[in-house]
Order: sequence, then C-alpha cells, then structure tokens
Amino acid sequence: MKEFWNERYSASEYAYGITPNEFFAGVLAGLKSGKILFPGEGEGRNAVFAAESGWEVSAFDLSESGKKKADQLADSRGVSLDYQVGNLSEITYPAGSFDALVLVFAHFPASLRENFHHKLFTFLKPGGTLILEGFSKDHLKFSSVNPLAGGPKDLSMLFSVEELRSDFKEMQILSLEEKEVELKEGLYHSGKSAVIRLVARKES
Repeated sequence: MKEFWNERYSASEYAYGITPNEFFAGVLAGLKSGKILFPGEGEGRNAVFAAESGWEVSAFDLSESGKKKADQLADSRGVSLDYQVGNLSEITYPAGSFDALVLVFAHFPASLRENFHHKLFTFLKPGGTLILEGFSKDHLKFSSVNPLAGGPKDLSMLFSVEELRSDFKEMQILSLEEKEVELKEGLYHSGKSAVIRLVARKES
C-alpha cells in the first residue's frame, strides 16, 4: 500500500484537492480549538485547514510523498504541522493527548480496523471529539461504474453503521448517518458516493 500511495501523491497536482472535506470543516467550526490528530492524512488538505483555524496539528501517513505535499501546502499557507511518516502499528502518542481526532476516508484492512480504531481512541482526551467520514459498504455500487468515485474495492474495508458503533462503543455518539452524496474532492473523489458520517465524544 505504501508504494501505491507514494505513486499517487508523487504527481504535482493534489490527488484530493487542497480544500478541506466539507463535513469535517463544518463540524470543526463548532469546536473550540486545541490539539488535533489526523491519521492517514495524505497530502494534508484537512490538517492545513485545521492549522489555519488555530489548531495545534499532528498528522501521520504511510507515504513520504504525502508528507512532502502536506509540508508544501502548509508552507504556502504559513502554518506548520507535526507530520510523521509511518503506519499506525509503529506510531504512538501519549494517552489523552488530543482534543479531536479526524478520520477522513481513512480505511484500514478489516483484520486491523477494530484494533486500530481502539488505539486511536486512546489518544483522545476525555471529552475529546471524533470526526469521521468514510465510504459505506453501499459505495461499491458507485465505484464499480465510476472508478473516479474512489474508495477501497474490498467490501470488508468499507464501513457499516453497526461496525462503527461497535468500534467506538465507549464513546457518546452525537451523530451517525449513512447517506449518498456528490463528492468533488480533486481527481479521485469525484461523483456520486455512499458515505457514513460520525461525530462522537469520549466520555469524561
């Protein structure tokens, strides 16, 4: 997977654009700024937006090319990111480090998903907020006819409401919905898509 993402992010154009995910940006606007973590952040569009909004930003991704593009975007906007390269099994932070955790189209292999989600949960402070948007299992009907809709082609890597509710069962669910949307995020998230959107709070 690392090779795939390095190749995708090696182009001069930003694969998913340079504007933030709309759902994430809307939720972030209602939160008090603090420390925020972006796993699987790729080229940095969401992390840079958070930094511009006054947050102290940490991020990581498998891809060196993604970090390079993220750093370039941050420099162009006059902000800084603490961006590490590595996968979640290698990277760790002290428990309770972050006020917010953002997972935007961060899909993990089914065999790892539950454990990875729980590990990320531990990085949140009590009272911290999770913001997640990912492709639902219904998305295959769109990506199979429009490859530019993006997303994993492996059904087990796509989300269901039940899986996310179980993975984050220790959190207070503030909103959780599955819906069809028209994505316009750069080259590879373009067209009708099926997504799940989750906002949850870690109990104090």
